[in-house]
Amino acid sequence: MNGVSNMLPFVVGGGILIAISFMFGYNAFNPDDPSYHPIAKALMDIGGGAGAFGLLVPILAGFIALSIADRPGFAPGMVGGLLAVTGGGGFLGGLAAGFLAGYLVLGLKKLFAGLPASLEGIKTILLYPLFGIALTGFIMLFLVNKPVGALNQAITDWLSGLGTGNAVVLGIVLGLMMAFDMGGPVNKAAYVFGTGLLANGVYEPMAAIMAAGMVPPLGIALATTFFKKKFTKEDQDAGKANYIMGLSFITEGAIPFAAADPLRVIPSVMAGSAVAGGLTMMFNIGLRAPHGGLFVVPLVEEDGCYTWPQFSSVLLSQQFCLEY
Repeated sequence: MNGVSNMLPFVVGGGILIAISFMFGYNAFNPDDPSYHPIAKALMDIGGGAGAFGLLVPILAGFIALSIADRPGFAPGMVGGLLAVTGGGGFLGGLAAGFLAGYLVLGLKKLFAGLPASLEGIKTILLYPLFGIALTGFIMLFLVNKPVGALNQAITDWLSGLGTGNAVVLGIVLGLMMAFDMGGPVNKAAYVFGTGLLANGVYEPMAAIMAAGMVPPLGIALATTFFKKKFTKEDQDAGKANYIMGLSFITEGAIPFAAADPLRVIPSVMAGSAVAGGLTMMFNIGLRAPHGGLFVVPLVEEDGCYTWPQFSSVLLSQQFCLEY
C-alpha cells in the first residue's frame, strides 16, 4: 500500500495529461503524423513514458522496498523497478522488484550486523546501496524479467481477446472489489490492476473501475435525497457532499455510512458497483484517463471511438468516429 499510495499522484496527473493529448488525435504527439500538434507532444512528453508514467513502476517498487527495509531499501527498489520497465517485466515486474529489494536489504542488514562499530557509518552510505542494487539488478535481469514479462503479455492478450460474456464477468468482479472496502487494499488492488493495463493499451477495465468507484458515494447521495426519513439531518448533509465526491471518483465518501451500518450499506453499494462495472464492459467502454470521474467523460471511448465526437470536433477541430 505504501508503494501504491506514492504512485497514485503520478498515475493521476500523468494519465489525465496523456488522455488530453489524445483529444488532439491518437497520433498527434508524433511529429511524423499529419495530425501532429506541438501541444499534444508536450502533453505526452510530460505525462507519458518520458515523464510521469515512466516513473510509475520505479516509484511503486522503491516505496514497497522502503516500507520493508526502511531507507536502505529505497535505492535498490527504484533500480529494480526501472529494470523491470526496461527489461519487459512491466508493472508485475515492478511489484516483484519492490519485494525482492526490500527483503534482500533486510538480509544484508542481518549479514552486516556483526561488523565492527567503526564501520557502522559506511553501511547505509556504501554497503547497502552497493550490494542491494547489485543483487536486485542481477536477479531482475537474469531471473525475473523474462518470465514475468511473458506473464504480463499473456494477461494483456487474454484481456484484449475477452468475449462479451467473460468481459462482463471481469467488470462485475472489478466492481465488487471497488466497493468492498472503498479505498482500502481490495479497492486499491482493482485500481492498480486497471492503471497497470493502461500502459499496455488495454483501456476497458479502467472505465469499469472508474464507473464502479463512483457508484458508492453517488448511491449514498441519492438515498439521502430521496429517502430522507431513513437518515438523520447530519447524514443528509453528508450525503450532499457525496454528490461531489462521487462525480469526482472519490469512493471514500461512502465510508462513514458504511462504517455506521456495514451490513446494509456495503452489500448495497457492492451490488450497484458490480452492475456498473459489468455494463461498462458489456458496452465495450474504454478510458485512457485513470482518474477524474465526470470531468473525464469527454475522453471516454466506445469500441475505440470517442463517444462525444461533437465535443471533440468543436473543441479541437478534429473529426472522430462514432460507433453507435
